[in-house]
Amino acid sequence: MAAAGRYPVRVDTTADRSLPFSALFNFRDVGGYPGLDGRRVRWRRLYRSDSLHRVDEDRDAFAALGIRTVIDLRRPTEVDRDGRVPAYDGLAYRHIHPEHAQWEDTPYDEGSSLAHYLADRYLDMAETGYAGIARAVGIIADPERAPVVVHCVAGKDRTGIVCGLTLSLLGVDDIDIADDYARSTAASERFSAWLRDNLPDSVPPPQPFLASPAEAMTLFLAGLRRRHGSVESYLLDAGLTRQQLTDLRTHLLD
Repeated sequence: MAAAGRYPVRVDTTADRSLPFSALFNFRDVGGYPGLDGRRVRWRRLYRSDSLHRVDEDRDAFAALGIRTVIDLRRPTEVDRDGRVPAYDGLAYRHIHPEHAQWEDTPYDEGSSLAHYLADRYLDMAETGYAGIARAVGIIADPERAPVVVHCVAGKDRTGIVCGLTLSLLGVDDIDIADDYARSTAASERFSAWLRDNLPDSVPPPQPFLASPAEAMTLFLAGLRRRHGSVESYLLDAGLTRQQLTDLRTHLLD
């Protein structure tokens, strides 16, 4: 399934878009969703993932996807701690850190809404990390850099914001964007199982680092529109150009 020549082209949004790797748990294709003017997001052009420093066991399968660009959204300290995707010929690595506060500064109250907590963190990041978010979407917009994979640590929060905003620019409905985001919950369960098996002495991540309730993404998108008028306006104000917006829609929509 991981080889580029055998990757299935599907059009239904319920397709199992995840690609199996030995030590990656949230790697999936973002294609196939209905977008602007009845067009669909192209398959095999944009992927999202958890941290790619563990891909070494599956280096050949990863390379077979033909990925040209990796966008790493992790903090510099996270890159230093875990390392980066292994290099190979033809792969460009871009480290872009959208500035954002540590979540520990605003701890989650177990009795409150997790979806609202996450949406608030995403809105905060959209305000402090706007330049990095726009840079990442601008790279995705460049057809010469595709296929692109975007990742952070778990592949659900920072990656979820960048991919969610990209899909919104492509005209994908919020329900489908939230569905894509919510798929990270099952991935977090797989990651937790891997941690228990491989690092039994590690402390389990707290709930906000594992769960991806669909409502969190719909709340985030609605909140961003209230503040900025539209996703398009937000990203244009953040530094995305109109030419990049046109390029994004040209090469990522069938």
